[in-house]
Order: sequence, then C-alpha cells, then structure tokens
Amino acid sequence: MSGTCAQGDPARSTADRSPSPPDRPAPVLPADAPAPVPPPGRPVPDEQQRTRFLLEVGARLSASLNLHRCARTAVELVVPFLADAALIVLPPGAAGRSAWLRAADDRSRPQEGVITAAEASTVPGLAEALTGFPPAPSRWLDPAQAPGWLLPEGYGPAGHLLVTPLPGNGVAAGALVLARRIGTPSFEEETEALVRVFAARVGAAISAALLYQEQSSVNQVLTTGLLPPPLPELDGVELAGSLRASQKATRIGGDFYDVYLPGPARNGPAGDDPADQDGAAALVALGDVCGKGAQAAVLAGQIRHSLRALMLVERRPERLAELLNRFLLGFPPPRSFATMVLAELRPAAGRLRVGLTAAGHPPPLILRRDGTVEESTARGTLLGVFNEVTAASVAVDLAPGELCLLYSDGITEAFGGPTGEEMYGEHRLRADLSTCVGMPARAVAERLEQLSTEWLADHGGIHDDRALLVIQARTR
Repeated sequence: MSGTCAQGDPARSTADRSPSPPDRPAPVLPADAPAPVPPPGRPVPDEQQRTRFLLEVGARLSASLNLHRCARTAVELVVPFLADAALIVLPPGAAGRSAWLRAADDRSRPQEGVITAAEASTVPGLAEALTGFPPAPSRWLDPAQAPGWLLPEGYGPAGHLLVTPLPGNGVAAGALVLARRIGTPSFEEETEALVRVFAARVGAAISAALLYQEQSSVNQVLTTGLLPPPLPELDGVELAGSLRASQKATRIGGDFYDVYLPGPARNGPAGDDPADQDGAAALVALGDVCGKGAQAAVLAGQIRHSLRALMLVERRPERLAELLNRFLLGFPPPRSFATMVLAELRPAAGRLRVGLTAAGHPPPLILRRDGTVEESTARGTLLGVFNEVTAASVAVDLAPGELCLLYSDGITEAFGGPTGEEMYGEHRLRADLSTCVGMPARAVAERLEQLSTEWLADHGGIHDDRALLVIQARTR
C-alpha cells in the first residue's frame, strides 16, 4: 500500500546530484540484499543505498495495517541508517494528547509514551509539523532547546535535529523527529531530501493504519450491537443459546434471539391488558431474516429493538406479530421478510408454562423426561409478505428438567454428511435432541451446536446462519 506512494522514485530526482553517465547502466541489485548501513562517520548515502533503503521501507510498511507496528517499523528502519535516534509522534487524540514511539541506536527495545500539546510545543518545529506545516531545514533548529523527554535516557544532548511532518490523506499523519549526537555530521541537504521521501511513505502507511483502526473501531461498535445479548437469569427457568453466522468474518447474520424481561405494559385502563390478569411474563424471541451478512443483521437488529419498544405498550404475542408485520411492510422495495417464534415464560409451582406463537417459523420441539420429543402445534404466516398475518398461540407445560427448543431452519437445512449433499433435517435434530435427557440447558445447546457443526465439517458444507435457544424448567 504505502510502498507504492513514491512512483518514479522522487529520491533519485531530488536527492541525486550526480547522475550516472548515459553509457553507464543502472545498478542491478539482488532482491534479497540487506539494506545498507552507512559506515562510521556517516557519509551521505549513495544512490544504491538510498534505493535499497526505500525498497525495504516500502516492503515492510505495506506489510501491516497495525498502527503501532507501522510506527515501530518506521523508527527501526531509519535508525541507525539516517539518525542516532528517531521519534514518531502521532496526531492528537480526542483528549489533545499524542502518542509517541522512539528508537535509538543502542539496539534497545523501542519506547513509547504520550505527550500533551504543551509538551509537543517544547520541541523546535514539532507543533508545526503535527499540523502539516512544511519542514524547516535542520540548520534552523537549535538542538539545545530539545526537552529531556525527547531522547532516551543516557543518550546525552543532541547535536543535530530534523523535524518533518508525515503527510497523510489530506491531513498530517503525525511527525518524525530525527536526532544525531554531538560530534557527528549534520543532516545534509541530500539526506533531508531522502528523509522527506521516507516521511511521505511513512505518512501514507500510518494514515492507512489510522483509517483502518477507525473503521475497525466503528465496525466493532456496530457489530457488538448486532450480536446476541447475554441471556439473563430467570426464576424457574434455565436459558442457553447458540448463534453461528454463515459468514465467519463478520460474526453477524440474519438469525437472532433476544429475551425481554417483564415490565409495565398497558393497552388501555389498568387491568385491560390480558397479560395483567395473571402477571407479566418474560418473552423470548428467536427469528430468521431472509438473507445473510450485514444487511440481514441490520434488519434483525431493527426487529429486536422494535419488539422491545412495542412491548412498552403491547404484550400479546399475536398482536406483536401483527405490528412487526406492518413494520416490515413499511420498508421500501425490495422488501425482506422474516420468520419468528415467541415464547412467553410463566413459572408456576412445580412446572414452567411456555406460551408459543409462531410466525412462519419451524415449530419448536419439546423434550420430555422420558426422552420423547414432541413438536409444537404453533403455526402462523411469515412476516413482511402479506397484509394480514395469522399467529395462533399454544401453551406447553414443562416439568422440571424438561425443555423447549427454538431453532432456525439453518440448523435443519444445513448440507453435509457423508456425501456433503444431504440436509441435516428435522429427523436428525429430533434424534439428537432425544439423547439430551437429563442434561442442563447449556450442555444441550452446546451438544446440538456441535453435532450440527460436525455434520457440516465432513465436507465443509454449505449452510445458512444457525440459531438455537433452549428453554428448560429448573430442576430445583
């Protein structure tokens, strides 16, 4: 990336004052030759040394988008080839403080720290360089004014300083400070020209790393908001879930689940809400949005948060399905659709009553204590397609240890097996679920997720997003 910033090699046109005669061929350098280090006395680097140096700069800086690694690579490259010590100062952050990274020719580990704007102003030319102001010639800078923090401990006073901005994408990507000891040659005009080329490549690399860091931070925040939330502790209920996106790089997809805790909800005067008649219940939702990746994940997140807002005024699952259907129909074409199952959880003495409402979703499965697997009769139409939806609710009573499994069709429709072309199917899911008698909810979720993954792993099978959630009546 940054290794291609200096097309036509400005180092040759700017820094080379004595070009080779026309009849003298340009030197051909081995690709694996090490970057040369000027001999003691630090003469001005010749054409071959400059070329080799810039080739290594481009290769190493373009190898990473990690901000810290880019800065460290830069100071390690320039010391001791052009200076006895080097410091890179990054642009100020939100608090007005700038991170820095420093290397010296004593082969010690690069050091790092943070400075304020006031501390940066104590270094001749540094504050100006951080704003992108053109560099001043080294002879204009008084090294005696350099503060103690600028150089490593035991380095001694600087004999020569060179400060230059690191050009970025429209704004400065930081500043570079080079120092040479007392008694060493000053920074020659040719060297200063080479440093400017070096700074341009470092600035391009750091600018790209800063942009990548910002994008990664934004992506992390957005992704975190779309990931399934931690499952809460509920009286009389054990919950465990598993969600696997089809696109591993993004970790998000169109499958989702969420739990909504009991809270006030009114459809009219107090007492008119049917949910108020026998106490508010926690509500579990598991759904599947058509599509994959970020676009499906965004819609899944909108459904989750819309459902949370709707529950402030409505708790009846059938009515919630109707309102979500209207919400999805309000999107401009091309519209997407979703399936969903809602489960109301009402613990009672010695049992857990689960009210199930399905909207185009695969029917939940019930595991009894004797290993029998039952299929819920909850059925309904999918959301976001028809103006009217049907979503009938059924109630299931779970004895202690019994459970209800909610799952998406990504589980049953996963292709794999011996040939890699066979669906996992509901019959395999039911058979695997029947082996989970007596297991806690977390172990059941982990086992079912593992078995479905093994079905895919044989041939790297094609699969959709996969979600499952176990609702189990506590045994004590």
